[in-house]
Amino acid sequence: MPTEPDDDELDLIRRSGVVLRVGKLSLSAGTGSYRVKASMARVARALDVDRHEAHVTLTEITTTSHRGRSFRTEVAEVRSLGVNTDRLAELEWMAQRLEARGKVTIDEVSAEVDRIAAKPPLYPVVLNALWAALACAAFAFLNNAGPIEIIGAFLGAGVGQGLRRVLLHKGFNQFGVTMLAAALSSVVYLWFVQLLHWAGLTGGVHEAGYVAAALFLVPGFPLVTGALDLAKLDFSAGVARLTWALMIFVSAAFAIWGVSIIVGLSPDPPRAMAMGLPALMALRVLASAVGVLGFALMFNSPWRMAVVAALVAMIPNTLRIAAVTLAGWPPQAAAAVAACLIGLLAAWIAPRMNVPRITVYVPAVTIMVPGVPAYRAVYYISNGDTMQALGYGVSAALIVTALAVGLAIARMLTDREWGFEH
Repeated sequence: MPTEPDDDELDLIRRSGVVLRVGKLSLSAGTGSYRVKASMARVARALDVDRHEAHVTLTEITTTSHRGRSFRTEVAEVRSLGVNTDRLAELEWMAQRLEARGKVTIDEVSAEVDRIAAKPPLYPVVLNALWAALACAAFAFLNNAGPIEIIGAFLGAGVGQGLRRVLLHKGFNQFGVTMLAAALSSVVYLWFVQLLHWAGLTGGVHEAGYVAAALFLVPGFPLVTGALDLAKLDFSAGVARLTWALMIFVSAAFAIWGVSIIVGLSPDPPRAMAMGLPALMALRVLASAVGVLGFALMFNSPWRMAVVAALVAMIPNTLRIAAVTLAGWPPQAAAAVAACLIGLLAAWIAPRMNVPRITVYVPAVTIMVPGVPAYRAVYYISNGDTMQALGYGVSAALIVTALAVGLAIARMLTDREWGFEH
């Protein structure tokens, strides 16, 4: 007959359960598997667990906690995937407090976890949509869009992100919501341009900007964290996360392609703006800061954290663009150098601001993710133009890889756990 667990075993069950809850919260907030494991290990030590081991994928966590002669293995599934940098910061601060106090009780940690899990988003739907609108407007400018395209991208992204936020919080399928948001963003942009045309305020079609209106859907966070998981040799998590990011992107891209086919437009690159170099560089610095600020706030970052990410990114991103457009660098080389610089700056400033490094450098490099070339690749492959699609697709893949390489190099230079294999 099965025997009832003794007091020590029941105690381990409770401790293991709390540690697993921390992992589930961390994973659902969008961080990489290496950060999930680190968070659980720190809490396990504070709870006097002798040894804690974990296997983490995109949606599953398997943990084993050892204490004395007993061990407890648990498996959990996380289906609510997203990005919540405020939750990541709260979990980091909780781990710091637990480590500083030494041994803590299970009830104390459970209360902290309950508080973090119950904390609502920092910004309501309207503000969250505004942050996406600002980010896409800045993104449009950095992709050589003019004033009309920038305003159209602002309006389209705001409406699209508002719809996306509402539907995701109601539990609708992520891929379906992504397609709806992408289509709505593009349609709102095109309606805005058409209204200007009917009013006699513009004679052009301004087709180059309708892709920028949906750039808030570019899965920068999972792309970067998935690539970093691969850099840590965590292939099961890294490949799954990159696959999820690719499916999100393809969902958005096919929706935009559908709109473009209906209205007869193509996402051709816009011509560079006629502007003096000093003014252009200054505006690029400003647009880089505003774009990263918008993405960070859209990821639910507190203002202090978002401003730090914007300040870290604005100069490296501007230098990246200048290296490509003025010095003739390959885009992937410029991306790798800029990402490495951002990683080094984040490693220096994040501990001094007491914020997790990932909440600084991921929003900072998201604005460098080549969303426009990737959308063009899907457009051309859908139209059967394989050579054009291959050119844009390979370019986008190389740049994303270069961003991950740059961040990984920065981590290896500043973090002993990344520089040595254990």
